[in-house]
Amino acid sequence: MTTLTATTATTVTQLGGRIGAEIGGVRLGGDLAPEAVAEIRTALLAHKVVFFRGQDHLDEAGHEAFAQLLGTPVAHPTVPSADGRYALGIDSHHGARANQWHTDVTFVPAYPAFSILRAVTIPPYGGNTLWANTATAYTHLPEPLRALADGLRAVHSNEYDYAALKPDALPEALAQYREVFTSTKFLTEHPVVRVHPETGERTLLLGNFVQRINGLTGRDSRTLLDLFQAHIESPENTVRWQWRAGDVAIWDNRATQHYGVDDSDDHERTLRRVTVDGDVPVGPDGLPSRLISPEAVPAPSFGIPSGASNGSADAEAEADAASAASAAPASA
Repeated sequence: MTTLTATTATTVTQLGGRIGAEIGGVRLGGDLAPEAVAEIRTALLAHKVVFFRGQDHLDEAGHEAFAQLLGTPVAHPTVPSADGRYALGIDSHHGARANQWHTDVTFVPAYPAFSILRAVTIPPYGGNTLWANTATAYTHLPEPLRALADGLRAVHSNEYDYAALKPDALPEALAQYREVFTSTKFLTEHPVVRVHPETGERTLLLGNFVQRINGLTGRDSRTLLDLFQAHIESPENTVRWQWRAGDVAIWDNRATQHYGVDDSDDHERTLRRVTVDGDVPVGPDGLPSRLISPEAVPAPSFGIPSGASNGSADAEAEADAASAASAAPASA
């Protein structure tokens, strides 16, 4: 089949006032023309999440091949893939009903730049996904709150109270979480506001992996987190997608949060996600994120560690050195 390009009836239809667009006239795959990839990237940066219907031809190999046109694929740091390579399985029968707002993998410094999600099996009702624009969430904060957020840093971790978030989860699902998702326990310090490396926008970097805001008591930290998160989740700032089998969603993981709605009862819901490697965030003050523990991001079971494709490991080392230097006492 001939690959459609950006010059053959491609359409970009905006879905929401602040986020979301549907792209038509494109057949995704590794052989997509460069001009089509450029148009998708432009729409993605502008609308934060873009959707494609009718991509039933894609399998794991085609999914990965398309991801390589946007950057370097990177596997999840702890969870084994569904295909032994990069495709993460999101399967309702294995506890993957992520009814919580999050940005993918922010517990490592160089978390993914883009996520590409492909629908395989969709329930007869429910199972929609929502996305929120963290750039417009920042922009629409009152100026005093923007100034406050600009100076804050927060610690993210993959170790959180899973049972509290999923009180109805089966014991085996909780066991899988503890044994797999936290097989390596990460602590990473990020700025609460990051400067987007491609658009220059400031975005709020929060979500369910945040443990605390540095320098605040638990109560004050939670109050501020809830305040900023409420602006991210504002309905005016979101878009909701009703999945069909064969749909693909791509989002800018540096400028969004998302939420998979757990309302499809016991019906099967299966998707596959491939992520594209990102870089280490930098705050408005120019200081980068830093890994607290472990000493380095280990390589996953397949492929490179997060951030390795763009020198982010060097940036992390420089950040650690700068932090140590700032903490050292001044010489007489």
